[in-house]
Amino acid sequence: MDEPQDPGAVFDRLERLLAFPVDFPLKIMGRRVDGFAQAIAALVAEHVPDFEPATMELRASSKGGWLSLTVVVRLESRAQLERLYGALAAHPLVRIVL
Repeated sequence: MDEPQDPGAVFDRLERLLAFPVDFPLKIMGRRVDGFAQAIAALVAEHVPDFEPATMELRASSKGGWLSLTVVVRLESRAQLERLYGALAAHPLVRIVL
């Protein structure tokens, strides 16, 4: 089994590949519960003020227990990406952020 990667190393690699500002896609997955999409949209908007929630794509799992949200955000810096990713990963309704 692979060991978890250091988040700093992952962001280092990303920074070498990206030229900021950049439109960056994120996939956020969690349990399909009332208010999940709205909570995530609000959290993203806190970190990316020009984020438009209407552009968020939602997809339920085949059995309906999970919800996958895809957002594309305009990021100005690595620091902004790290803050957004950290906030999403720490949210109690979020299971995975890709």
